[in-house]
Amino acid sequence: MSGLAIRERLLRLRHLLRRFGHFDGSRRLLLVEASALLLLSRLLLSVVPFKRLTPRLGRMAQPGEMPDAPAQTHADQERSAAEIAVDIGWAVQCAARHLPFDAVCLPQAMAAQSMLRRRHVASVMHFGVAKGAEKPFEAHAWLDAAGAEVVGYPTIGFTEIARFV
Repeated sequence: MSGLAIRERLLRLRHLLRRFGHFDGSRRLLLVEASALLLLSRLLLSVVPFKRLTPRLGRMAQPGEMPDAPAQTHADQERSAAEIAVDIGWAVQCAARHLPFDAVCLPQAMAAQSMLRRRHVASVMHFGVAKGAEKPFEAHAWLDAAGAEVVGYPTIGFTEIARFV
């Protein structure tokens, strides 16, 4: 790597750290948690067969079988489940953009689902397909909770084939 490329990377890192420092403590913790769970999700997807991971995603249901907005078990007393879901979606998407590996839709949905579970907020993970331009079909995962679109939206063109509740 050339000296110029190293300098550019260091400047980018410095910029990211400065931006990170501007967030309040709760946002910083969300970003750190999201980053760790994205890494874990990515590792699990690369070493564990998906069939063995599915029980951890919840109960598999057919599209339309369960309502899109599951009932909230309980959330923080001061904040609604929808607010928590929106904050977690922000943290996961922000962390995914800045990590040194690709954290696409499925690791994002898995990380967000895990963060929501820790806060006792129910969610629905959707799996869909669409006719692909380069491949026969494209697969996509997205997550919603408490009526909020958490990660993986918009889903235009995708047909839901399964969901985990």
